[in-house]
Amino acid sequence: MAEVEQTMTVLLVDDEENILRSLTRLLMDEEFEVETANSGEAALEKLKTLQQVALIVSDQRMPGMNGAEFLGRSQEYAPDALRILLTGYSDINATIEAINKGGAYRYISKPWNDEELLQTIRDAIRQYTLLAENKRLNAVVAAQNQELQEWNSNLKNRVLQQTTAIRIKSEDLQKSLERSHASYLGMIEALSRLVEMRGKRTHQHSQNVSQLAVNAAKELGIGGEELETIRIAALLHDIGKIGISERILGMAPDVMSPEEFREYSQHPVRAQLLLDRIEELRPAGVLIRHHHENMDGSGFPDQLANEAIPLGARIIAYANQIDKAAMQSVDDVAEQAIARTSLNVGQQLDPALQRVFKKITRYYYFSKSTHELHPSGGVELELKPEELRVGMMLARSVYSGSGLLLLQHGVALDMVMIDSIRRYYRIDPPETGIFVLVER
Repeated sequence: MAEVEQTMTVLLVDDEENILRSLTRLLMDEEFEVETANSGEAALEKLKTLQQVALIVSDQRMPGMNGAEFLGRSQEYAPDALRILLTGYSDINATIEAINKGGAYRYISKPWNDEELLQTIRDAIRQYTLLAENKRLNAVVAAQNQELQEWNSNLKNRVLQQTTAIRIKSEDLQKSLERSHASYLGMIEALSRLVEMRGKRTHQHSQNVSQLAVNAAKELGIGGEELETIRIAALLHDIGKIGISERILGMAPDVMSPEEFREYSQHPVRAQLLLDRIEELRPAGVLIRHHHENMDGSGFPDQLANEAIPLGARIIAYANQIDKAAMQSVDDVAEQAIARTSLNVGQQLDPALQRVFKKITRYYYFSKSTHELHPSGGVELELKPEELRVGMMLARSVYSGSGLLLLQHGVALDMVMIDSIRRYYRIDPPETGIFVLVER
């Protein structure tokens, strides 16, 4: 007797009746049953009676049991169902918790686009059908193998036919898994954009740092999983800054109060704690934790030095400083960024990476210069008094704000001269900084 095929069910969970009605109308013409519940508790009770639940769509913010907690508990009653979380961009922790603990296969931001939501639900139903069919076929194969022992000669052709069908289904399943992996990578990309949404100052920074870090790693012969870990860590290196006030983020670390710097310096640790909830992201979390360590041991949070700092973290640190320098540069952005960053090589940045980053920076920030290089072959930079270093050569003469000549151009600075410049800039500050030559 043929087995009666059960109709698949989609369960919608939201505490707002108007949203449930809207979703029900959207799905009214689909070939599956739609059930609704207005709370996580009510949905769990309903799951005890429902059969063939293919998909659960739940809102995150609900009174009592939230969406992430409900999706986790729903696995007890509908272990094979796929799960989608409706959430806002601000619910980062909830999204990660739902993916990690609740088995969420996708999350959709509110408000949603009806067509995109409908297509996502259809894709989930297709994936559930494919997995269920694959499971059924595997059971069929097991049964037929048992028969094969008894009726080997008669069933051989049938087994071969079923094996072919399973191979085709498995190939379809592999494609579906690849699409799921692409969705996972899309989630990583979306999380990196959250930091950049804070304003123009951070626009594209995570993307730039990631591309620079990947290019540098490839130049060093790094590939495979290690390269992917560096890429993800670079994309998410600033995610721990979410929640820190814009006032603190807009300050240079050397002018922060001890309390402000203590809060700021915890952002790599906060990022690692956030990503540690997802096993696949833990290696990236380690690199993020250490991307503010300095070669001389003066960085944070663990004051690591030299080779004790993971190579991936040293690469991200260099890429981070290159892009920040590029954002401060005009005209020939690449040469300006290289020159500014070279001031920190040895103290903060790994000297072994300098050659690689000079090469990739010139490719990445390629632009036509609107001015000629200095005849000496160096790059002229305008620096603040606190950025001056012993041995730098003045590209222009230095005057106080009232026009007093302090030093002639062409002079190589020593510590006495630097202290003098800093003192005059506090007493009688001019409108510009100090112009020096930095080797390319």
